Amino acid sequence: MGHRDALLAGARQCLTTKGYARTTARDIVAASGANLGSIGYHFGSKDALMNEALMQATGEWSRELEKALTTDVDPAAGRLDRLAMIWDRIITLIHSHKGLWAAQFEMLTQIHLAPEKYPFATQAQAVARDGLATLLKQVDPSLNRDESTLLARFCLVVMTGLMAQVLTDARSAPSGRELAEAVLLIAEPHLREQQRAAR
Repeated sequence: MGHRDALLAGARQCLTTKGYARTTARDIVAASGANLGSIGYHFGSKDALMNEALMQATGEWSRELEKALTTDVDPAAGRLDRLAMIWDRIITLIHSHKGLWAAQFEMLTQIHLAPEKYPFATQAQAVARDGLATLLKQVDPSLNRDESTLLARFCLVVMTGLMAQVLTDARSAPSGRELAEAVLLIAEPHLREQQRAAR
């Protein structure tokens, strides 16, 4: 493993064990076995290295999410059951990557103090939204592109709230079925109104 890969591996280890803000360049060097000068040589700064490590870890989580949502899906399942399955699997993955989400929140809480981080955060959001839209269309082929993008944006908002709840009070986090039923409760009055208008 070269210095660049070793630094990324060390930074990722530090993200989950020390957090985003508390990790120092020396922590990364100790975790990676590389030298201090190689951070500047390969990444320009410790922050740039931490951002890349965070993006890499999030990318791996996205691939795990894709596998979780596309494996063993019952094609005969109704939309409510598919939605409940999607959220149950997302919740399981959130629980298994608490350190990653703690680091994400930590970075986001500092963003107003470091405007140079906005492009990174904006890019990460766009990548997450587009990837999730593609994945949701795979899970539910009846969705068109606009619908899958809208659903992805909604899911990202709910996922952010879920991550916060899992980090602070995991026992009171809703189940996938509860989330799916809540979505239906929100949608039902509108659907009834549409049905009345169509008569």
